[in-house]
Amino acid sequence: MSEDGPRSLEEIDFVPTGKVFSSPRDWRDQFIYHLLVDRFNDCRRRPPYRPGLEEDREEWEGEDWQGGNLPGIAAKLDYIRDLGCSAIWLSPIFKNRKECNTYHGYAIQNYLSVDPRFGTNEDLQRLVEAAHKKGIYVILDIVLNHTGDNWAYEGGGARFYSGGERYPFGFWRKAGDADEISWPDDAVWPVEFQEKEWYRRMGEICRWDEYPEARDGDFSSLKELYTSKGPVLGALIDVYKHWIAKADVDGYRLDAVKHMEDSSTAIFCNAIREYAQSIGKMNFFLYGEVVGDDSFIDGYIGRNIRQESGERFPSLDAALDFPLWRVLEGVIKGFLDPEMLRDRYRSLQELYNDHGQAGQYFVTFVDNHDQIGRSPIARFLHKDPYPEQAALAVGYLLTSLGVPCIYYGTEQGFDGGGGHDKYIRECLFGGRWGAFGTSGHHFFDPNHAVYRRIAAVASIRERELALRYGRQYFREISGGDEPFHHPDRGTILAYSRILDVTEILIAMNLSQKEASYLATVDRNLTPPGCVMEDLLHPESRFLVRESHLRAAVEVSLPPLEMVILKSLPKGKG
Repeated sequence: MSEDGPRSLEEIDFVPTGKVFSSPRDWRDQFIYHLLVDRFNDCRRRPPYRPGLEEDREEWEGEDWQGGNLPGIAAKLDYIRDLGCSAIWLSPIFKNRKECNTYHGYAIQNYLSVDPRFGTNEDLQRLVEAAHKKGIYVILDIVLNHTGDNWAYEGGGARFYSGGERYPFGFWRKAGDADEISWPDDAVWPVEFQEKEWYRRMGEICRWDEYPEARDGDFSSLKELYTSKGPVLGALIDVYKHWIAKADVDGYRLDAVKHMEDSSTAIFCNAIREYAQSIGKMNFFLYGEVVGDDSFIDGYIGRNIRQESGERFPSLDAALDFPLWRVLEGVIKGFLDPEMLRDRYRSLQELYNDHGQAGQYFVTFVDNHDQIGRSPIARFLHKDPYPEQAALAVGYLLTSLGVPCIYYGTEQGFDGGGGHDKYIRECLFGGRWGAFGTSGHHFFDPNHAVYRRIAAVASIRERELALRYGRQYFREISGGDEPFHHPDRGTILAYSRILDVTEILIAMNLSQKEASYLATVDRNLTPPGCVMEDLLHPESRFLVRESHLRAAVEVSLPPLEMVILKSLPKGKG
């Protein structure tokens, strides 16, 4: 594959290469598929994995390039679309240092070129075009906070943050022995980034939650950009405007947002948003990795905020929903009381004037690629004998507030985990680092039970506006004799989505035994005497009746199953 792309910002332009693909009306209509490019597909033909085909995987650290590429993603668009996903979030695709094993893409050496191990700039254009023809949007993961380890401090050794001291610049890293910087593998590109004053040069972060250290220090060996300087931020804006023009992408996920100045993030997002609108992308999606609680996150997304305090620079359209991630797994598995889940949504009601609209501000997930703040680092199904629980967890995302996102492999029951994020970055296509201790077998199985259950719920979500836009209320339950109460952990989870006069009740049996109970509904919308159908099994009918002065529906569920109930029109059922 050829090394391509401009060498200087003076060579780029912002004129779209063709007809611009329109943005979605609302990103809550979408279901995002998150993948690591190197671990998804490499276009080679391999036999499918089947239980019992495990073989001894070679002893390997799992941090090497495996060969996944952009053409491989294009070849599996139907697999993604048939799962119900309508957008793809790609891990960073831009060129990393040739001599480094940064397969994850977060150590950029050239902002204007696709890494040749992933393909070419033209391959990115072809992938986006093919995705758009199938109604799939493409989101790029981008890095503003830092570049790769493209230069060294004076003396070549490590430097650590020490009170904001600025260390002397040493030298640009080179792939060869030549004295001059050579294209394309030396230093950093475009050439404008070869300005040593564009970097903070304060050494590596030691205390990740201390400011200004967490903002000004290097992200491990990766070099912190001086984004508060106008020329640096302007260059990053130009780079990412260029990629919208040339590749017609539909959104950006911003990495490490909390390590940048709020004002710089706001300026970048507003500039990108305005450019996208100027070429016809009226709802270009900008969401970020903001690790913190809801009160911290709302400083970045607070356009619907109830109160403002202090200096605020709301800039992102949405943030990854770390507050939900921290509690949802425990609730689904019965380790945490559902009260913790309810508390999370109460915080949204306190923060936002219209909590029903708050769903647009969060990209929800149960698995991801780095598991920040979690030990051990593990997928949802790690050491879990019940793969049905993954389907319930993603089913929750698809029927609750937010823009749902699934991490590749969850739909195939991947269960990696350990002391390093390498264990949750298995190859889906059957490379040396496959799931379940395998190599040489692919996992693109549309008949896998988890894949099929997720696809069924996603199909219903696509049809039902209330599941995408409705307000959310947790419901009380009763065994019939006792008063209604909120369920205990490891038993039942029931909640409604309400949009105008439509109520949809979602009920999940979180236990490993059959459960029968009454769940409350809104008497004005779903009164006693009406009949509800299970949208997952349309032949099933449920009668709403009076119980303990409440309107309630009786539900019987097998272990680890869910129902999605909606009232039938009068005269039916």
